[in-house]
Amino acid sequence: MKKTVFIMIAMIGMTAVSCAQSAPAEVQEAYKAKFSNAERVKWEKENSTEWEAEFKLDGKEYSANFSNDGEWKETEHEVSKSDLPSAVKQTLSAEFNGYKVEAAESIETPKFSGYEMELEKGESTMEVVIDAKGKVLKKKVEKEDDDDDED
Repeated sequence: MKKTVFIMIAMIGMTAVSCAQSAPAEVQEAYKAKFSNAERVKWEKENSTEWEAEFKLDGKEYSANFSNDGEWKETEHEVSKSDLPSAVKQTLSAEFNGYKVEAAESIETPKFSGYEMELEKGESTMEVVIDAKGKVLKKKVEKEDDDDDED
């Protein structure tokens, strides 16, 4: 019994240490060059080829992804519906009438600038990506997770 408890404590400790990661130097340098005024950065290994930095900038929470060699890939931050450009609001009104914006994020990549939103209407949830000019680039209906209802 004592051995099992010791092993469990050791595993929890190793998990906690593995969560506190530090990005490679070239990734951190690229981050500092792009976000020199950012505060409180936390690094996570997003996948085998990318790192994600979560940080605060101008009072807002941001996340930015960088490749292992420091190439900037994407930046996201939450925005309120009132901060969406008028072209995006017009598209929402025309093409998604009756849907409520539950969450919205500004997305910027080297080739794209736009907004990703989670929309809800009754039991229906949809993920939508719209560029700054109001063009719908992605529309995905989210399926309910049936496992949530099972015990």
